[in-house]
Amino acid sequence: MIKTLIKCYNKYIKKQNIPKIRLWVDDERDPSDPKIQQLFKSQGNEVWAKTQQEAINYLEKGNVEYISLDCDLGENGGRGYKIAEWIEEKAYYKKLSSLDWYIHSQNPVEALKATQALIKADIHWNKR
Repeated sequence: MIKTLIKCYNKYIKKQNIPKIRLWVDDERDPSDPKIQQLFKSQGNEVWAKTQQEAINYLEKGNVEYISLDCDLGENGGRGYKIAEWIEEKAYYKKLSSLDWYIHSQNPVEALKATQALIKADIHWNKR
């Protein structure tokens, strides 16, 4: 039943012409910068969220198809791995549609936490 509701919601989004977005979460690195594109695999067309809450606000809209996460979002920006944990929880409860992801953080400990959470989300979405 929940999967059916998600499919209906996705059809509603398509019908409303709400564009799918690629979300870049980083407090400093601009995804449109060619050097950042080269080093961190951004394409330059991502929507840039600089805080944990801003990223979650975008995710709640239901039109994010891809997310790239940094784990250190500045002193008051939150944590990228917390976003990954939020995604995992929503995937578990079938409250978020499947999305592709990448971790571009240079913090190995938190990048591992984020990766583990997003792999679990993939399992909930039956992608693994």
